[in-house]
Amino acid sequence: MSDTDGKKTLGLRGAGARPGNVKQSFSHGRTKNVVVETKRKRVVVPKPGGAKPAGGSQSGAIGDPSRRPAGITDAEMERRLKAVQAAKAREVEEAAAREADERAREEERERRRAEMEAKEREDREREEALKAKAEEEERQRKLAEVAAQRAAAPAAPQPAPANREEADGGARSAKPAAPANPRKVDVERDTDRNARNKGRDDSRRAGKLTLNQALTGGEGGRQRSMAAMKRKQERARQKAMGGGAERDKIVRDVQVPEAIMVSELANRMAERVGAVVKALMQNGMMVTQNQTIDADTAELIVEEFGHRVVRVSDADVEDVITQVEDDAKDLQSRPPVITVMGHVDHGKTSLLDAIRNAKVVAGEAGGITQHIGAYQVKTKGGQLMTFLDTPGHAAFTSMRSRGAQVTDIVVLVVAADDAVMPQTVEAINHAKAAGVPMIVAINKIDKPAANPTKVRTDLLQHEVVVEKMSGEVQDVEVSAVTGEGLDELLEAIVLQAEILELKANPDRAAQGAVIEAKLDVGRGPVATVLVQNGTLKQGDIFVVGEQWGKVRAMENDKGVRIKEAGPSVPVEVLGLNGTPEAGDVLNVVETEAQAREIAAYREQLAKDKRAALGAATTLEQLMANAKADASVTELPILVKADVQGSAEAIVQAMEKIGNDEVRVRVLHSGVGAITETDVGLAEASRAPIMGFNVRANASARNSANQKGVEIRYYSIIYDLVDDVRKAASGLLSAEIREHFIGYATIKEVFKVSGVGKVAGCLVTEGVARRSAGVRLLRDNVVIHEGTLKTLKRFKDEVSEVQSGQECGMAFENYDDIRPGDVIEIFTREEVARTLT
Repeated sequence: MSDTDGKKTLGLRGAGARPGNVKQSFSHGRTKNVVVETKRKRVVVPKPGGAKPAGGSQSGAIGDPSRRPAGITDAEMERRLKAVQAAKAREVEEAAAREADERAREEERERRRAEMEAKEREDREREEALKAKAEEEERQRKLAEVAAQRAAAPAAPQPAPANREEADGGARSAKPAAPANPRKVDVERDTDRNARNKGRDDSRRAGKLTLNQALTGGEGGRQRSMAAMKRKQERARQKAMGGGAERDKIVRDVQVPEAIMVSELANRMAERVGAVVKALMQNGMMVTQNQTIDADTAELIVEEFGHRVVRVSDADVEDVITQVEDDAKDLQSRPPVITVMGHVDHGKTSLLDAIRNAKVVAGEAGGITQHIGAYQVKTKGGQLMTFLDTPGHAAFTSMRSRGAQVTDIVVLVVAADDAVMPQTVEAINHAKAAGVPMIVAINKIDKPAANPTKVRTDLLQHEVVVEKMSGEVQDVEVSAVTGEGLDELLEAIVLQAEILELKANPDRAAQGAVIEAKLDVGRGPVATVLVQNGTLKQGDIFVVGEQWGKVRAMENDKGVRIKEAGPSVPVEVLGLNGTPEAGDVLNVVETEAQAREIAAYREQLAKDKRAALGAATTLEQLMANAKADASVTELPILVKADVQGSAEAIVQAMEKIGNDEVRVRVLHSGVGAITETDVGLAEASRAPIMGFNVRANASARNSANQKGVEIRYYSIIYDLVDDVRKAASGLLSAEIREHFIGYATIKEVFKVSGVGKVAGCLVTEGVARRSAGVRLLRDNVVIHEGTLKTLKRFKDEVSEVQSGQECGMAFENYDDIRPGDVIEIFTREEVARTLT
């Protein structure tokens, strides 16, 4: 046996062998033909009666022991023969089973193919029937129109024909359906219909997406999707049924803000996003549906699609908060809002307690007011008054400012034994800035050191002229302890309110101011709101600053649940989504969507403003800030308080602590309990946490113990400010003070081997000590500062030399000394510094 290359190959030669060719395929298109030989296997079935086959076989070996292999018995030979026959029978059965299975699969394929063809035929017939019906209806409609035209034709006179031929020709042309050969016309109509049906069927078949086309990509590359084919079939079906008429385009008013996303613009126009993107690309803008375009581009696209443009700005979302001018006939009298102001410990809250017959001071830590309280009081005459009690401590300047903004009358409390103080002046300035009338209450007249005349005189320096000094400002002498003068004070307030003629419209959407806000455990964010106009009702949707909410419940100053609150009524409002800032304005809106939109706009506006204030605009500013910060040591702290006003007051007090070397930096301030997040921030910044009237929860306490974060609790703001000031003082570098203890004059200079130059000196003043610092002066100019290497009296080392004695001095690492130089001897002392 040999291959195509002529080489000799291995093979088997013998009886029954036959040659054959095998084609081998290799990489790169190479092939090779190989000649092989196969040897047929001869199977002999024994004949009955043990007859011996002619060719000899294994069965023949049963009767002929000489041809049987050694060691094989007759029984073994019989068993082998039966095994061979059983194997052949199994092969035959398996071949028959495979053939039957293949036949069944072929029949199933034929059945499915027949079902699909039948279904397609039914669809085709149904479509043809629908189209034929539509054509018949169209033909009937046209015939009806022609008949109507014929009925109207005899009314018009027609000229007589010139001859008979013309008359006959006109008659023939006027007939719509009288063909010379009707059979020919029918054949032509059927031919046209078959051609149209064939084109439709071909297009429908061409559009079907088969499995083979989906796997191979089809002959034309990309194929249309199954959904597109279904839409095409639906359009064809509606067109066949006469429902494919083009609908009129709806022209819409599209609101276009300063910037809008492409998908949102398409949504407002009710157009497909792909069509809008295509229009933008045709105008030279390669954008996607998630990108933002400006108002001018959006206006161009809207006009291109045939809609009307309505330009709006982001600030237009607040237009829903309408400032309606109330009609005079709708206005009703309202209680006055009185704010009590004055210096700390001048008795503001005690005076209000005497009016309310309540004990509020006992509930305030340290006996000072730390929140703005709002109370309603009814006088003996039945008049209602709303009092706002503002803190008098210097840290609450901004809170006093808010109190003056929402008030009608200011009651300035001045202690008769203390006269006008700095925060009294601040209160006067706030009242003047707010433009509200003032009533001076001279308190503590029951004390022996009381001097009301001095109070009135001091007020003159601040342009407050009381009635007893021939002015217009009412003044009343009162005592919160004995109750003296309280009725006169209330009468003065009622008189001032009558002069002001305070009125409001209760039948409108409520508007008010947030006096205080806090995060209450169990109730969520709670805001103390003073309603200024309208009536706030349970269930109203409102927006306040950057927050919004729905009035879930309201409580008055006595803690009683109420359903509505009119003008000048202070209430606690529950149902906010977050804690607002004290001083924010509350407005009631119609829908929740409007409230969300306005709050989101205000939040983004505040965020942009903070980012603009915190970012340096130029490289020079960045470098200047970095240089300034490098020389200042910061004390970072975290502040958590119970209410928003206290947190803000603490932050303002922290900003005032420090100097050019040290300052306090408030990393974060918030309302509510100290959480694990606060502990994590404090650990990362290595800052203590200051809690004012709040506590840390269990997880925060455990985390603080593990991470070594210090948490301090305070209930009096004085203590918190003092502790922070002491901690900041510890960051100040100690002050070095020098004390001059003596002077010496160099008389001679000697050279000593192993020592260098030694100055022979005379101590002219004070004392010379070896442990002290020295300076070498030449013509009153310092040329060297250092320490002494040696101080000798005669030949002995001494620790000090008194005035009038001679000694020898040598400087450490300095030899440039001359006769006539002066040595200044001094000591240094470190003095700890404090922040004032």
